[in-house]
Amino acid sequence: MMESLTDSKSMRSMNGSRRNSGSSLVSSSSASSNLSHLEEDTWILWGRIVNEWDEWRKKKEKLLKELIRKGIPHHFRAIVWQLLCSATDMPVKNQYSELLKMSSPCEKLIRRDIARTYPEHEFFKGQDSLGQEVLFNVMKAYSLVDREVGYCQGSAFIVGLLLMQMPEEEAFCVFVRLMQEYRLRELFKPSMAELGLCIYQFEYMLQEQLPELNIHFRSQSFLTSMYSSSWFLTLFLTTFPLPVATRVFDIFMYEGLEIVFRVGMALLQFNQAELMQLDMEGMSQYFQKVIPHQFDSCPDKLILKAYQVKYNPKKMKRLRTENRLLKQRIETLEKGNPRFTEEFVNHLETELEQSRLREMETLGALKEMQDKVLDMEKKNSSLPDENNVARLQEELKALKVREVAALTSLKELQLQVKDLNDSWQAHLSRTGGRWKESPRKNTMNDLQDELMTIRLREAQAQADLRELRQRLVELETQDQIHSNLLNRTEQECLGLQEKLQYLTAQNKGLQTQLSETKRKHAESECKSKEEVMAVRLREADSMAAVAEMRQRIAELEIQREEGMIQGQLNNSDSSQYIRELKDQIDELKAEIRLMKGQKPFEDSMGFDGIHIVSHLAVDEDSLHSSDEELLTNPMVVGALQDVLYPLSPCNARFLRGMESSGKESDGSTDSEPEDPTSTTEADGEMEPQIIFGETLSK
Repeated sequence: MMESLTDSKSMRSMNGSRRNSGSSLVSSSSASSNLSHLEEDTWILWGRIVNEWDEWRKKKEKLLKELIRKGIPHHFRAIVWQLLCSATDMPVKNQYSELLKMSSPCEKLIRRDIARTYPEHEFFKGQDSLGQEVLFNVMKAYSLVDREVGYCQGSAFIVGLLLMQMPEEEAFCVFVRLMQEYRLRELFKPSMAELGLCIYQFEYMLQEQLPELNIHFRSQSFLTSMYSSSWFLTLFLTTFPLPVATRVFDIFMYEGLEIVFRVGMALLQFNQAELMQLDMEGMSQYFQKVIPHQFDSCPDKLILKAYQVKYNPKKMKRLRTENRLLKQRIETLEKGNPRFTEEFVNHLETELEQSRLREMETLGALKEMQDKVLDMEKKNSSLPDENNVARLQEELKALKVREVAALTSLKELQLQVKDLNDSWQAHLSRTGGRWKESPRKNTMNDLQDELMTIRLREAQAQADLRELRQRLVELETQDQIHSNLLNRTEQECLGLQEKLQYLTAQNKGLQTQLSETKRKHAESECKSKEEVMAVRLREADSMAAVAEMRQRIAELEIQREEGMIQGQLNNSDSSQYIRELKDQIDELKAEIRLMKGQKPFEDSMGFDGIHIVSHLAVDEDSLHSSDEELLTNPMVVGALQDVLYPLSPCNARFLRGMESSGKESDGSTDSEPEDPTSTTEADGEMEPQIIFGETLSK
C-alpha cells in the first residue's frame, strides 16, 4: 500500500515537473520589462553564449571563464549548468520514470533527512510539499542507479539546489554527471577516501600558506576535518546563504573542486587575526555564526579573495599520489602480518609522541624568537628615523670624499718629499770632494745646501699645513655630527615632554573620572540604603494594616454571626430554650473571665479560619451589650453547639426540635404542641462544654 502511494506521488510530481520544464523553480520564468541597459546586455550576451555554446567553449574559453566567475544570471543557470557538465542528452534520463516505480533500500534514510534539507526555504517547507516529493524522487532514483554509493547525507543539499533551478528529470541527469565526472562519487562513497584526500591536501595548503594559524589549530586540537568536511561534502551550501553559495557553485560547475580549496583558504586568510585569539570552542562558534555571513552583501569580494590564493595543481597531484601510496602501504601492512602491523602502529605512536615533544620544543623556541623580535623592534624604534638616517648617510659620504682627497694630497706630499730627499742625496754625493775645490765654488755649494734645506722645510711645512687642514675638517665633521645628535636629542626630549604632558592630562582626567565614579557610587549606595529603609517601612506599615484589617474582619464576622443569631432567636418563642442559652452564656462569660485572668495564649484561636486572640481582650461592657443579641440569634446557638461543643446525638435532636418548633410557631397557629418528654430527655442529656474555635489551647 505504501509503495503504491509513493509511486503515485512520484508520478504526480514528475508530471508536474514536466509541465514546468524549462522554467526555474526559484526564479520567475520571464524577465521584467524594466530591466536596465546593463541587464539587457547581460541577457543578450548569455543568450548568445547558450545559442553558440560549442564555439564559446572551444574558442572563447578565457572570456567564458571570466563571465562565469562574475556570476551566471539566475534565468540561465539551469541550461548553462546542463551545458557545462554535458547533461543535456543523457540516456539515463529515459530510465528515470522506471526507477521511480522501483523500491530502494535507502528510502527510510532519505525520508528522514528530507525535512532537514533547506528547512527554511519555501519550496521545501511542509511534509507533503512538491519540493520534498521531487527531492525524494531524485535521491531514490540515484540510489538505485549507483547502489555502491546509495544515499549520502550531504548530497541532498546539492540535489536541492539543482531542483531550485530545473525540473527533476534534468536535475537527476546533472547530479549523475556531477557524481561521475566531478569527484563527488568518491567523496560520497562509504569509505569517504576522497574526503580524506581533500582534507589532507587542504591541510598541506594551510601549513604552507598560514603556518602560524596551523600551529594555533594544532595547539588547540582543532582538527581540519572539524570545519572543512562540510565545505567539500556540500560545496558551501550549508555554510553560506544561497546567493553566495550559488556563486561558488557556478564556478564549481566549470572548474571543479579547485574553487572549494580557494574559498576555504580565503576564509582562513580573511579571519586569521580573529581565530588566533580564540580557543577551540570559540573557533567552533566563530565558524558557525560569524564566517557564514561575512560576504552576504558582497559575494564578488569573496570570489576576488579566492583567486588571490596560491593554488598549485601539480603539487595537488603530487599530494594525491603520495596519499594513494600511503594507503596502499597501509593496506599491504594490514593484509600482511597483523602482529607486524601492531608493532608498526606502536612504533608510529612512539614517533608521534616524539614529534609532539619536538613540536612543543619548537613552539617554545618560536616563542623565545618572538620575544627577541619584539625586543629588537623596541630597540629599533629608539633608533633615528629614516630622515635622520638619510642625512647621516649623506654626511658619511661627504666625509669619505674628503678622506679620499686628504689621502691623495698626502701621497703627493710624500712623493714630493721623496723627490727632494733623492735630490739631497744626489747633492751630497756630488759634494763629497768639496775640500779640493776653490773657495768660491764651496760658497756656491753652501748656498745650494741652504736652498735645499729651505725647500725641505717648506715641503714639511706644507705637509704639516695640509695635515692641520685635514684635522680641522675632521673636527668640523665631528662637530656637525655632535650638533645633529644634539638636535635629535632635543627633539626626542621635546617629544617626551609632550608625551609626559599628555599622560599627565590623561591621568588627571582619569582621576577626575575616578572621583566622579566614587561619588556616584556613594550616592547610589545612599539611595539604595534609603530605598531599603523605605521598603522596610512600607512592609511594616503593610503588616500593621493587614493586622488591623484582619481584626476588623473578625469583628465584622462576629457582628454578622450575632445578627444572624438575633434574627433566629426573634423567630423562636421557646422560653426553655432561652433559659438554656442564658445558662450557657453565663458559663461562657465565667470561662472568659477565667481565661482573661490567665497568661496570654501560646497558640492563637481560630474561628472559621480567622485568628481571634485579640478579640478575647474585649472589655466586659461589650460582652454585656451583646448578650441580648446572642440570646435572640439561633444561628449562634447552632454554631456553638455544632462547631464549638461536642454534642451528643440527643442534644443535636433537641436543637433541631427547637428550630422546627420555632418555624412552626411562625408559620401557623394550628401546630401541635411539642412533646415534653423529648425536651426533658434533651435537657437531661445536655452537657455544655466551652471550646472556642476549631482548636483551643488548654
